[in-house]
Amino acid sequence: MFGWKNKANGMPQRMVEKTGAYDGGIYNATTHGLLSGTRVASNLGWRSVDAIEIGDSVLTFDHGMQQVTDIRRSTLWVDATAVPTHMWPVFVPAGALGNRVDMTVLPEQGILIESEAAVDQHGDPFAVVPANALTGVRGVKRQPPVQRLEVITLFFAAEQVIYTEGSLLCHCTRAHLSLTDMVSGLEQPYDVLSGTDASFLAECIVVEDHFAAHEFGIAC
Repeated sequence: MFGWKNKANGMPQRMVEKTGAYDGGIYNATTHGLLSGTRVASNLGWRSVDAIEIGDSVLTFDHGMQQVTDIRRSTLWVDATAVPTHMWPVFVPAGALGNRVDMTVLPEQGILIESEAAVDQHGDPFAVVPANALTGVRGVKRQPPVQRLEVITLFFAAEQVIYTEGSLLCHCTRAHLSLTDMVSGLEQPYDVLSGTDASFLAECIVVEDHFAAHEFGIAC
C-alpha cells in the first residue's frame, strides 16, 4: 500500500537517555508524541494522529501494521518568552528527513535515521536520535513555540517506529516499563542514542550530504 523499505535485519541495541522535565506550569513532562495535525500511515491511509483511536492499526517500520493499544493526549501551555531555548520544539522543513511537508516535533522525540556513520559507530545503519540532535541537518532548527501545543502519544504492545508525513520515522516508546522488564536485563529494540553519540551522528550526516552533493555536481 505504501511501498517503503523496511529495515532488513537487526535492531540498534543501545541505552535510552532520559532527560528531566520542566515543571513550571508552561511545560509538562511530555517528551514523546506527535503534535496535533501530524499525519500517520494507517490501515485507513494517511490520517491525522488526532483521528487515530485505540484499536486502529498504524504502519510500523519493522513489523507492518500494528494495533494501537493506548493513546495519551496532553497540552503544552507555552509562551515563547518563558520557555527556555533548550525546550523549544524542532522545525523540520519539507524533505529534510523524508517528510513531505514542514513538521514541528518535540525536542526529545526519537527519530529513526539512516547513515553510513551509524554502521561504523554501532554496526547498524539505522539509529534513533532525539530530534534536537538533528539541529543544523538539512535545515532542521529549533524555534520558539507561539501557541499551545496539543500532543498525541500513541502506544503499541511493544516499542515501534512509525511513518509520519511520508517517510519521517518516529519512535514510539512503551506505555509502561514493569519491574520484571527492568530486572530481566533484556535490551530494548529501539533505544535513543546519548546526546554525544547523537550529535556526532548528526555531524556525520552533514558531511555525507556534502560529499553526496559534490558527487552529483550539486552546489552546497
